[in-house]
Amino acid sequence: MASNSVHARNLDGAASRRAQQGISLVRALIGLIVVALLGITGAKVIPAYTEYASVKKLLKSMEEAGETKGSVTEIRRAFERRNVIEGVTSVTKDDLDITKEGRQVVVTAAWSKKIPISGNLSFCLDFVATNRD
Repeated sequence: MASNSVHARNLDGAASRRAQQGISLVRALIGLIVVALLGITGAKVIPAYTEYASVKKLLKSMEEAGETKGSVTEIRRAFERRNVIEGVTSVTKDDLDITKEGRQVVVTAAWSKKIPISGNLSFCLDFVATNRD
């Protein structure tokens, strides 16, 4: 008799364990909240990196077109002309640092982008783009 009652308890325990498989509602909600926060943060940060890629592409295309061989004023005008097409707002022609290394002109743009996330929480991203990368 004792073995029958033990056997019955094991069957009940196995049945209750099968019914409890999977994730709980609380864990699912926490997981969804984490995914949503990462998505919102990504949606706010990705445009800054897209703008960085645009500035890099702009500087590279200026070098390939030979627009970095003129004077400082000509290089700034070329950047401004191309920037009208790209629509970069964080970098202007006055933000360019134009130097000469050997025989090659190096055009560098360095800027910071502050991205508010929530309340007093913000991301501060620092970017440096050059035509030599």
